Amino acid sequence: MPEPATALIDKHGRHIDYVRLSLTDRCDFRCVYCMSEEMTFLPRKQILSLEEIYKVAAAFTELGVNKIRLTGGEPLVRNNVMSLIENIGRLPGLDELLLTTNGSQLKKMAGPLRDAGVNRINISLDSLNAEKFKAMTRTGKLEQVLKGVETAVAAGFDSIRLNSVILRGVNDHEIIDLLKYAIGLGINIAFIEEMPLGEISDHERMDTMVSNEDVKKKILEHYAIRPIDMNTAGPSRYYEIEGEQSKVGFISPVSHNFCESCNRVRVTVEGRLLLCLGNEYSTDLRQLLREQPENTELLKQTIIEAMDIKPLRHYFYDEEQPQIVRFMNMTGG
Repeated sequence: MPEPATALIDKHGRHIDYVRLSLTDRCDFRCVYCMSEEMTFLPRKQILSLEEIYKVAAAFTELGVNKIRLTGGEPLVRNNVMSLIENIGRLPGLDELLLTTNGSQLKKMAGPLRDAGVNRINISLDSLNAEKFKAMTRTGKLEQVLKGVETAVAAGFDSIRLNSVILRGVNDHEIIDLLKYAIGLGINIAFIEEMPLGEISDHERMDTMVSNEDVKKKILEHYAIRPIDMNTAGPSRYYEIEGEQSKVGFISPVSHNFCESCNRVRVTVEGRLLLCLGNEYSTDLRQLLREQPENTELLKQTIIEAMDIKPLRHYFYDEEQPQIVRFMNMTGG
């Protein structure tokens, strides 16, 4: 078996040291770009148990992965989730434990998450207008999320970042307001292009997708920004804001393909090791976990072999490629 530090290398020479684990497909929001308003979630028997998720996390760290992001759905709505997070936080070799959340549970959970070893936290926030926020999330309460953000800031995470998906004609007029809010709290913000994952009825994605070049132009009307070499776990390309502590990032999977430097894979809530966000290449870990639950070496070997099917890149909006039918809540961030 290859040495752990170099075990997860795909056929394109990319070293995989970052895994995103989905803890649940369920969420207390129904964001218009993420899922359908009337969602059917997976039966309990089809999703990985907390013990199975832990086994997957442990196997990856033994193979040299040093960054794990916990995602959903909304990861913090899963029952007994803190016990899992505490166990993952104690894994040897794990340098960073990260979390992506909609912020709804942070008022009560930010402190325990920091104590459990979560280093960085990303919080989705697409509007600062309560009515617009409710419309975009369908069920969310802005005041609850803003209190969660403030509690997280007070908890002292190494880094907090807001994630904002900008939709044309919906919240594109709030770009500067969102940026000012992040600056006021001394935290970072990333603007994310809407990705074509799952068939939605609320809007046509091609009509609402705002490129990050357009977002950047709007920001430059108000702030001087300069690109910096900022090493993070994910694909954000960061800029410093003149005179401010906060950084602004851009995640541009549609307009600027960043696949050449991809260092990550995902494990979906039903146990699929997904090798790329933008297509369906995957390996079933759930069957192995349930047929041979104590065979850790086979689990690790299966993960190693799966690296060979990691594609060079994704093809969002390419007519020759199949439509991605899974929703983002199934994917794991």
